[in-house]
Amino acid sequence: MSLSERCDLAVNLESKGCEMQFIERPGVKVEVNTTLPSTQVAPRDLLVQLPPGGETSFVVEVKQLERYPVDLYYLVDVSASMQENLDRLKTVGMALSHRMRDYSSDFRVGFGSFVDKPVSPYINVHPLKIENPCKDYEIQCRPAHGFIHVLPMTDNMTEFTRVIQQQQISGNMDTPEGGFDAMLQAAVCQKNIGWRPEAKHLLLLMTDQPSHLALDSRLAGIVVPHDGNCHLENNAYTKTTNMEYPTIGQLAEKLMDNSIHSIFAVEQGQYKWYEDLIPLLPGAYLGRLQKRASNLKDLVIEAYKKLLSNVELEVAIQDHHVHRFHINITAVCPKGSQATGINKCSNVKPNQTVFFNITVSMKDCPSEEEEILIFVKPVGFNETTTVRVRPTCSCRCRELGRCLDERDDALCGAGEEQDDLSPARDCKLGGSGPDCSGRGVCVCGKCVCDHTNLGTVNGNYCEVDDFSCPYSHGLLCGGRGQCISGECRCESGWTGESCACPASTEPCLSEDGLLCSGRGKCVCGSCRCDDPRRSGQFCEKCPTCDYSLKCLQRNKLIFPLSHYVSECILQVSQLLPSFVCLQVTWLYEMTL
Repeated sequence: MSLSERCDLAVNLESKGCEMQFIERPGVKVEVNTTLPSTQVAPRDLLVQLPPGGETSFVVEVKQLERYPVDLYYLVDVSASMQENLDRLKTVGMALSHRMRDYSSDFRVGFGSFVDKPVSPYINVHPLKIENPCKDYEIQCRPAHGFIHVLPMTDNMTEFTRVIQQQQISGNMDTPEGGFDAMLQAAVCQKNIGWRPEAKHLLLLMTDQPSHLALDSRLAGIVVPHDGNCHLENNAYTKTTNMEYPTIGQLAEKLMDNSIHSIFAVEQGQYKWYEDLIPLLPGAYLGRLQKRASNLKDLVIEAYKKLLSNVELEVAIQDHHVHRFHINITAVCPKGSQATGINKCSNVKPNQTVFFNITVSMKDCPSEEEEILIFVKPVGFNETTTVRVRPTCSCRCRELGRCLDERDDALCGAGEEQDDLSPARDCKLGGSGPDCSGRGVCVCGKCVCDHTNLGTVNGNYCEVDDFSCPYSHGLLCGGRGQCISGECRCESGWTGESCACPASTEPCLSEDGLLCSGRGKCVCGSCRCDDPRRSGQFCEKCPTCDYSLKCLQRNKLIFPLSHYVSECILQVSQLLPSFVCLQVTWLYEMTL
């Protein structure tokens, strides 16, 4: 049997008479590295061999321990409106330390402050106002700053109290503050802050205002994206006026990477703003800060208990390989309940174990058979499961003998010593890119497409499938196109990403034959009105358009009453009937 016959789909090989015991099936293989110690997360390291379309499952165990060491970093907004909350913080340190002894074997605290980027339009840049933002109120304030790290982690509560008592308020111009700028620095500057590897990390943000988001800094002419790195010199953030505010995704990533739980202690007025934000930050807790921060101690205790009782799993894949994998997580909680597609268990008690059943499937092969890393990380834990995926994208029979090109009975390649399977160009779509679109093997100038559990792969270059394109109404490409290389090629008369849009504008023609009554554009078979006040299938309705004024002006200049009323009725015929009656009655009374 020639190589062109030896490398094929299993069903084809069987039909040609190849016995089952001689068929090599690139299978799935999972190896667990048992040499790495683990106390909370197991296993710590996995090697998975996957063919394209292959799927495998494994279990990750996460155990919640009792009485962790705890590092709590206070990150406080010291703008003038926070004066009362800052005063309260001066008295809470010692009491909180005593309360935390019930939950932690070793409790330490640190402190940092922030206001906003010290540049216009966020602050007043008059020289006198830069030195003292509170000058108009005859109060001495400190200059505004992006972030200052004041006190590294310590168990000396007397020192913590002394440092807090030395803090002064500052001031800025606009309402939002630079909290996220400061949070990112507190997360990534591990050595400066003093985060301990073995401790639970809590980052407490105290503020009474929302925070600036990425791109806000363009108002100040700052356009360089945040690089996500630590930039502290002499405990001050040095890039505050050079780099943008971080994105929410960037902040979430850095908090995850550094095993940090975030606690937002905010006043009532801004609670809703942060409530919408919390789902975007894994391992975050939102607490409502009462007047003068009277509940701060209880808020921290409640947050710690809540965060510790939740076990949540996050999965990260190298960016350029994300599209290649499908991952499904099923959490098995301590009481035995299972939740498919859910990555979290709540109300987990100390010394209980949560099991996560993780299924990984690989859609296609990378251009190079490199090892791909997948990180499975419980939120707030300092241990991670690393999954090393080795794609199996070739058969051993490819390495044996030569094959005959069925087209001309010549050896594949340039000469007799050539034992490569085929000229690369014969198997590349458009003459470039990976062989067989990365979803098959090149055998004597022809592609043999992979068999996959996700669906069918076919085409001369394995470029066609029935699973990787957008769906519409439950059908691939809306049932109106062909899926090629991940994109829908629509049938005649249809357009759009999922072939859901009719190419014809006929559905947008009103009774008078005009497109959207002449007041809009036809987009995907529906009218999109030019005037946002208009509505209806053909932009024919407009209850708030100013017809009455036009009619009133016309009546005064030209029309007698009878003509005036009939003209207005014609003008407003497109309005709701009740509105027409009101308009005409009003106009009639106005002319008497």
